[in-house]
Amino acid sequence: MVVKINENYLLLKSSYIFAEIAQRVNKYQEENPKAEIIRMGIGDVTKPLPPAVLEEFKNAVDEMGKPETFRGYGPEQGYSFLIHKIIENDYLPWGIELSEDEVFVSDGAKCDTGNIQEIFGLDNVVAVTDPVYPVYVETNVMAGRTGPIDSEGRYERLVYLPCTAENDFVPELPTQPVDLIYLCLPNNPTGTTLNHEQMAKWVNYARENKSIILFDAAYEAYIQEDDIPHSIYEIEGAREVAIEFRSFSKNAGFTGTRCAYTVVPKELKAHDNEGNLHLVNPLWNRRQTTKFNGVSYPIQRAAEAVYTPEGQSQINEYITYYMENARIIRESLEKIGLNVYGGVNSPYIWIKTPEGMDSWDFFDLLLNKAHVVGTPGVGFGPSGEDYLRITAFNTLENTKKAMERISELSF
Repeated sequence: MVVKINENYLLLKSSYIFAEIAQRVNKYQEENPKAEIIRMGIGDVTKPLPPAVLEEFKNAVDEMGKPETFRGYGPEQGYSFLIHKIIENDYLPWGIELSEDEVFVSDGAKCDTGNIQEIFGLDNVVAVTDPVYPVYVETNVMAGRTGPIDSEGRYERLVYLPCTAENDFVPELPTQPVDLIYLCLPNNPTGTTLNHEQMAKWVNYARENKSIILFDAAYEAYIQEDDIPHSIYEIEGAREVAIEFRSFSKNAGFTGTRCAYTVVPKELKAHDNEGNLHLVNPLWNRRQTTKFNGVSYPIQRAAEAVYTPEGQSQINEYITYYMENARIIRESLEKIGLNVYGGVNSPYIWIKTPEGMDSWDFFDLLLNKAHVVGTPGVGFGPSGEDYLRITAFNTLENTKKAMERISELSF
């Protein structure tokens, strides 16, 4: 007998895009120790936890040090005090009613969007927008749904929905039957989004084709325009066909603290191999109670403080700060003649590379000549080639400095 590996892992690209970026940047820094590198590649925030959140975090930690207030294992689905605030603040203002057992608190939207595929059969056909957040693709590769990758970077059994300047980054509905559809809006990496009418087309498609939409709304807090849905459940019928993922990372600075949640409506159903319908909500609950022990009590108390008047005011200040960075990036790059997208309802700016440059060429140019780090668009899929993503999550000072450096380059 010999131990055998899961050979689906061998189908993955050699390294995760952000790991490869880190390796290249570290190598450059070692060779150029005096270079002041400004990192605008990974979507990590720079603002600390808001004061209201930090204060409640400290109070909850103190509780954990006293026998009378200590908490051990909590509910895997999350504490009721946080779930109640989520429903009250994130959904009821948009006319969306949820029950507490439809909301599942977790340690990250990345984890949930990756893990959700576990409760669906391996013969499901998966559709992804292209470019796409790599986790959606790579977790399905690991599970065995995709087959091998071709020379253009497309996996054999995935359905790719190109989002490019030619279609205004609005993915077209699949021309073949698909079962699971990943949508991230506002989009990572392009920074673009869909209005109510466009979103309704996707919900209607899913209802007509008995598909399920896996809707990543991690950047919902950055929506500025009126006609952009803050939740897919604003669209009639979406409760029957959609799972929604939210995060405290990008709005409240929880990237290192880890807290998020997933909504699985009770109306959502899927078939077994014999055609029988099953509720999806209890399947996700079963998965979580088996593989997840819940988010710690102090973290959930800190997340609850996000919804206090003080917390909301402080978070809005942070969002305004990052969106001002986005404006500076967008306008600075447009001024030097680059075609840029996003940065209006999202902290991401999607840049068309100068003519004759591919994604990695442009990445290397910015690193070597401006000491600025972006993310090569090709790392998000074949349609990301000839683009590069920059985030607005750095400091205002660094953002201005980075744009000054880039503006001095000649393309």
